[in-house]
Amino acid sequence: MARVLVQRFIGVARLCGVSAVAGRQLVSGHLAMSTLPTYETLRLTQPKEHVVQVEINRPEKRNAMNQAFWREMVECFNYIADDNECRAVVVSGAGKVFSSGIDLMDMSEALLSPKGDDTARTSWHLRKFIQSYQETFTVIEKCTKPVIAAIQGACVGGGVDMVTACDIRFCTQDAWFQVKEVDIGLAADVGTLQRLPKVIGSRSLVCDLVYTGRKMMSDEAKSSGLVSRVFPDKASLMEAALQIAEDIANKSPVAVQGSKVNLVYSRDHSVRESLEYMATWNMAMLQTDDIMKSATAVLQKKNPKETVFSKL
Repeated sequence: MARVLVQRFIGVARLCGVSAVAGRQLVSGHLAMSTLPTYETLRLTQPKEHVVQVEINRPEKRNAMNQAFWREMVECFNYIADDNECRAVVVSGAGKVFSSGIDLMDMSEALLSPKGDDTARTSWHLRKFIQSYQETFTVIEKCTKPVIAAIQGACVGGGVDMVTACDIRFCTQDAWFQVKEVDIGLAADVGTLQRLPKVIGSRSLVCDLVYTGRKMMSDEAKSSGLVSRVFPDKASLMEAALQIAEDIANKSPVAVQGSKVNLVYSRDHSVRESLEYMATWNMAMLQTDDIMKSATAVLQKKNPKETVFSKL
């Protein structure tokens, strides 16, 4: 009976346009792990309980961001946002680099030959085009699950846009960052100019990077606050990123996800407005059973992994 139910579930997923790839094996009559969707440019896995890893999966193209990527990132993070099994996310890149940025060959027609019969209509179309691409990384902020970026090698252009929308950033010693858009004749328009100043807190450094298009190496990235930890190689980077994701996933999802929502809100509002929002938020969230569970675990000196929290 369990096998029949699983087969029916996979069949329904296919009818809905989602391919079932993970966790088809049965363990004691249950799926071993969540069923995750498949994408052309992204690979989703569940390396730890309640943790989803999103890997940019175009290593042969240095993880350049083509048209499919911009669309699939939105689909992927909307899926993750609605998945109450997921409590933390790790974003990484397959191969030797995190991302070389926009795929100019794939995107050239959309950028150089926009639709429209006249200037007004062309501009209208371009504005909608840019806004849709901005959403590709805004969905990372909208997703209430904490997102950890694990960056190795090059993180260029759109890669910087992407990681500045993440909550935590780790990198390898060989990692380097570059706001490349100025070198191709445009101003970065999908998040770097808006988020990077708030991430590193130095307008002078931001202007230095944006106006010159120079590389920022891992040591400068750490000293400036762009990343919080640097690791000798990709293996140790991924181990640390997955470990912190697991640690987060073991906490109360009410506490963690509420914290992310309020941190993002506070970044864009005054202290007074943020405190008002926080009070309104917690007048409901303080009524959770998670507080008693967490306090009891602390008093009994239990391992955090021993405390079981309900899905959110």
